Amino acid sequence: MTFRIGDKVVYPSQGPCLIDAVVQKAIAGAPASFYRLSLLDDSHDAVLVPVEKIRALSIRQLLAKAEIPKLLGHLKNSPATSKNWKQRAIDNAKLLASGSAFDLAEVVESLTQLSESKALLPRDRQTLNKARKFLICEISQVMGESRDAAEGEIDRALESKKTLRQSGTACA
Repeated sequence: MTFRIGDKVVYPSQGPCLIDAVVQKAIAGAPASFYRLSLLDDSHDAVLVPVEKIRALSIRQLLAKAEIPKLLGHLKNSPATSKNWKQRAIDNAKLLASGSAFDLAEVVESLTQLSESKALLPRDRQTLNKARKFLICEISQVMGESRDAAEGEIDRALESKKTLRQSGTACA
């Protein structure tokens, strides 16, 4: 998979990024090419990623605009989270590392649902915040809207699932 300068991508451990340069560096005396990825969050940090390792790192293009309604629908239909904190941490770490927006939605939905019944452990709260931040950033970039508007869409999708659950019509 090859990207170009100006492409917007998702780096699973960092979130949505803009490829703003291809940088040449010498590593152990050998030339190497790196994509410089500028994070699209408020930090404006940048990371260098070796061009030849782009596939192994699960870096992907942002979702297409047509996929956003499906993503928001996924928030309404994600399965419940594990009751065991250790298994939940393992499962959520795998989902975050996958780089999939749909896996992020699953993390957000399951931990939001869990937070409605009990206080989240600090690790769960951190995971939820990270997954929400990445989803909000990707949706706002794809849809060309503010982060507040993207967050509102996520909250509405989660609220509709909560309403369905409370009325007893949600599928288990």
